[in-house]
Parts: sequence; structure tokens; C-alpha cells
Amino acid sequence: MRTNYCGAINTHYLDEIITLYGWVHRRRDHGGVIFIDLRDREGLVQVVCDPDNIETFQLAEKVRNEYVLKVTGKVRRRPEGTVNTALYSGEIEVLVVNMEILNASLTPPFLMDDDHISEFVRLEHRYLDLRRPVMQSNLRLRHKVTMAVRVFLDQQGFFDIETPILTKSTPEGARDYLVPSRVNANHFFALPQSPQLFKQLLMVSGFDRYYQIARCFRDEDLRADRQPEFTQIDIETSFLSEAEIMSLMEEMIRSLFKTVSNVELPDPFPRLTYAEAMHKYGSDKPDLRVTLELTELTDIMKEVPFKVFREAAEKSNGRVAALLVPNGGRLTRKEIDDYTQFVGIYGAKGLAYIKINKLGDGQTGLQSPILKFLPEDIIQIILERTGAKDGDLIFFGADKAKIVNEALGALRIKIGHQHGHAESGWRPAWVIDFPMFEWDEEDNRWQALHHPFTSPADGHEDLLQNKPGEALSKAYDMVLNGSEIGGGSVRIHRNEVQSKVFQALGISEEDAKEKFSFLLEALQYGAPPHGGIAFGLDRIVTLMTGSESIRDVIAFPKTQRAQCLLTHAPDTVDEKQLKELNIRLRKTEQPKN
Repeated sequence: MRTNYCGAINTHYLDEIITLYGWVHRRRDHGGVIFIDLRDREGLVQVVCDPDNIETFQLAEKVRNEYVLKVTGKVRRRPEGTVNTALYSGEIEVLVVNMEILNASLTPPFLMDDDHISEFVRLEHRYLDLRRPVMQSNLRLRHKVTMAVRVFLDQQGFFDIETPILTKSTPEGARDYLVPSRVNANHFFALPQSPQLFKQLLMVSGFDRYYQIARCFRDEDLRADRQPEFTQIDIETSFLSEAEIMSLMEEMIRSLFKTVSNVELPDPFPRLTYAEAMHKYGSDKPDLRVTLELTELTDIMKEVPFKVFREAAEKSNGRVAALLVPNGGRLTRKEIDDYTQFVGIYGAKGLAYIKINKLGDGQTGLQSPILKFLPEDIIQIILERTGAKDGDLIFFGADKAKIVNEALGALRIKIGHQHGHAESGWRPAWVIDFPMFEWDEEDNRWQALHHPFTSPADGHEDLLQNKPGEALSKAYDMVLNGSEIGGGSVRIHRNEVQSKVFQALGISEEDAKEKFSFLLEALQYGAPPHGGIAFGLDRIVTLMTGSESIRDVIAFPKTQRAQCLLTHAPDTVDEKQLKELNIRLRKTEQPKN
């Protein structure tokens, strides 16, 4: 039997006979003595095969990278001058007494300590990629995070309760993944986008503190921080106010970071209203490490000759804002052109700027193609509001508020991190007072900013029917270093309020009954006040490990095309399976030459 893990051996085990199992990380033949770095999930240990032990030495000559070995040997100190301080086992080595090759290996497509492997190759051979120390470390930390969360919530009286994976398709939100039912022909299950409705039903059922490490599914376009299937730390509780839920969840995240990474997060987390976050940072998930802020200019641009600024300021949903970059006057024309191209990704048609060479010289001390279109008094107000100094640069955004916010918000982060305007460390915050709804120009109707079960803020219930655009909600998001790691709200627990929200969203009474009858009925049977939150486990672990993508913290992820390169899923199925499900496929049109 194995007595120890390879990476867990140190001088405490000197002179002991131990048995190890692992993979050959590297084999080195030093002219008479063969050294093998044996690796398992805990790390490496150096194994020494002496030619005096003829049987093991002959086996060692056959060994190659990624062979699986069983090794029994004696722990001894490494010779002077050969200690490896980078390894936990770096002061010792294991002199082999007996060795067995449990399995051979083909030559792997990459070395396990190679940091420059294409992601395609890594995902295609994920079982090998997961052997790499960095991936082992990532999944180890993920395990520690889930355990820390479970321990905390258990101590706070939460029950771990599973909710269905096969459920009902409902409107709103992203597209559902549909699962055809063989037993109920022409009917479909949907994979859950979240356990939202079931966890609310659990509150009605009297389980006043619920959590689940829940698998969720959304059929949406992907990017680095999204996957078609992902994991939420899903939480719901009854009888707690908005402030009490936030306080408890903040305590959980502080405990998590302290337990797993020995990081002290602030107590309490700062709080920003949604309006303040958009005004200052152009984002509802601001990266507070970046010290740059946006400056509002819409009010002074409604009568300027510069058409781009004036028309944006005159729009009911328009905005003109500025981003001051300290010492930005050093930026080259090429850098400015690159930033102009960057904001174009977010729909911005251009990126106006003013370089401040010398304030004391009036307009001659300024440099910009737009100066001739701006009156002197307006220029002076811009300089005063932004607090510009010699050597600074001011970028401008003018368009619909959504475009300006997204473009300047992204530019703020990019410049902040590229040019030394970002602090190190962890900067969490709560964003609160979200609007209940946002206007969907494509469908010409209101949509829920969070989800349609979010409670309106106190005193805003009457606005749901008359002025839905002004109604605020009891929603709250936790953000960390520019990422939303958790979003939640106090829920609607009264049927009449839920009906008003459905009406504001254009969901007819018939549709509401068809899709949500079980929830609407449950709310009539003594539903308690309740609320909760869902944290993105993948996203939290990505941040904690410093990974570039959530794919690096998920054991078997999908690509950005929602494909598994390892198993080649999704794939076709045979006609017999389709016939059982009463499904006939339409022929895909071939592109014309």
C-alpha cells in the first residue's frame, strides 16, 4: 500500500522505508546512477536508482516520461550542493529498494511543466493537461473554496438541498438548453439556468436557510468568463432584510479568502449605488483598483457648436463624459489610434481628446483637433471639472449613455492597468439600488435588469405600472476587482406584486399562468419574506488563482464554440434515437458557390 504522497515527503521521514505511486515527470541518466522525478497530485520527489540494485536499475533504464510507477525505497538526505529549495521534498531523495512499472505511456504531446501549450492541444488532451502542476493547483484551490463555503454555511444553519436538473422552460433570461422527452412525446424539459424558482419554493416550504453548489446551463454566446454549463454557490434565506443578507454573505466571502488564501478583505465592504457606479466608472462592476474616474459633461454640451457632443447631450438617453489620464500627454499618436480602435468594439464612433501641454498658456497650451469647435468657457469648465494638470490628457465619449459607459468604462480599465493607474490587492464592493427594468430597444419593451422575481425597493411598488423606468429594486451585486462574483436580491413574496411586475414586463396573465402557475400559487400559501444570492464559483476561483479564463479552473470545460474537444461533443445521434424522441431533423442548406 502507498504510505505517502510524493510531494509530501521531507526530512521528517529520514531513514524510513516508504512506498510511493506516481508518474515519471522526468528521467535523468547520470552515467551509472538514474534519477527519476516522481510526481503525484501533491508534487515531486527525487527517486534514485543505484546500479548495485540490478533489477530496479534495469527497470529504470526502460522508464520514460509519464510511465506509472510503484516505488518502495529509503528516505535519505540529498548530497551537499544538490538541495532544491523550490520543492517541499527538496532536501531529501528516495533510494529505490523495489520498483514496479504499473503502466507504460506513449510520448505525451507536451511536457507537464511546459507553460506554452496551445489551448486547443490542452483541451484535446485534457486528461494530460490536468496532470500539469498548475492545473492540479487550480483544482485543489477550487476544492478548498467549496469546502470553506460548505463549512461556513453549515455553521450558519443552512441546509444543502438539491433541486431538479430536468425542469420547465420559462421565458426571460438566456436561451434554455432543451431536452426532448421520450415518454411524453413532443414535450421538452429544460436544463436549469439557475435553481431560482425552486429555491423560492423551498422558502415557502419552511426550509428557511438553503444552499447548493449547483450546476447551471445557459445557451448563450461565450467568452472567457462564460461557459454553457457552470457552477453557482446558490443561497436563499427567509426573514432576513436586504442589509442582513448582504452582511452575512460579506462575512462568508471574508471567511473564504482568509481560510483559503490567508487574505484579509475589508470590513465592511464599500457600497456604491448603481447610478454612482455608472456615473463614476461606466460599469456596474467597477474595478476599484483603477484610480481613474469619469467626469460628467452632458449638461454643458447641449449648445456647443461641436455637433457630436451637442447631439449626444440632447438625446434623452445620451451622455457626454470625459476620462482624465494623468501624464497621458506622453501617449503617442499610435497609442491614441489604438485606443480609438479599442472603444470601437463597444460601438463608439471615435475618441476625441485634448492634450494639456501647459495650462498657463490658454488654448495655445492645449493640443486637440476639436478645440476650434468648443467655446473657451466650455473648455475652462472641462479643465476645472476634470482637474487637469500640465502633461495630462482628456479622452471624451459622446453617444447613447450605454455606449459611452461601456466604451469609456472599458478604456478606463485598460489604460489604468497599462499605465500605472491601478493599485494591487483585492478591492471588493457592493453595488446596490439597481433599476427594476431596462429598456430593450430591439423588442421595444421593458426587461428585468436582474430577474422578474426581484422585489421593488420600498416605496417603489406604485411605479411599476406608471413609471417602470424609475422603479428601483432590492437587488445587490458583489463585485471584486472588476468582476461580478455574486448577484442577488430580496424576492417578491406577495402574489399581487409579482403580477404587477409581470404586467410591466409585458407578460400576459395567460403566459404567467402557463409558465409560473406553480410559483404564483405557492405565493398564496403563506410565503415568507425571503431573499438570497448566487455566487459564480468558477469566477471566484479564476480570480483567486490569477487565471486568464474560467476554463483553467474547470476540469472539463467547453470551448468558445460550446464544444468539448476531448469527447467531440456535441455530436450527431443515430436515426433510431431520433425516432424514439419523435424528432425529425431538417436538412441544412448548403452554401451556394
